[in-house]
Amino acid sequence: MKTSRPVLFVIALVCFGLVGYALYLQHVKEMLPCPLCVLQRYAFIAVALICLVFALLPKGATKTGALLAALGAVTGAGIAGWHNWVKAHPAVSCGIDPLETSLNRIPTAELMPFLFKAEGLCSAEYEPILGLSIPQWSLAWFILLALLLVWAAFRQAR
Repeated sequence: MKTSRPVLFVIALVCFGLVGYALYLQHVKEMLPCPLCVLQRYAFIAVALICLVFALLPKGATKTGALLAALGAVTGAGIAGWHNWVKAHPAVSCGIDPLETSLNRIPTAELMPFLFKAEGLCSAEYEPILGLSIPQWSLAWFILLALLLVWAAFRQAR
């Protein structure tokens, strides 16, 4: 029976790469992350860690891991979808609000502010990357990852 371990490893690497690119945009291009951006980082890291852990477990666990990671990707897609909605409706903002305050008080944000501290506004306009905004790219990646993870979970059933 074929396993989905390589798929889980690749997805983990992709997620860590996307978070690395987000850090590049933040620290080099000075694009400050908003609360919804930070929540998307948490989702990418959750998907990566779930994939990594379940890829290292015995073969039978990969299906469960792929489905759990798919759930994380769907959650991330929901957050990215909301972020796109906020950007499409400038009157709505998630700027300095209770979400930002509570996110910045989570222990991970206090221990690693370079990664998890929300400092920007969700409605901030940055230069598009290949024609898409960052939340649009994030949504596309989450959807792609969710589809790949569901495929990986059920490919073993053959």
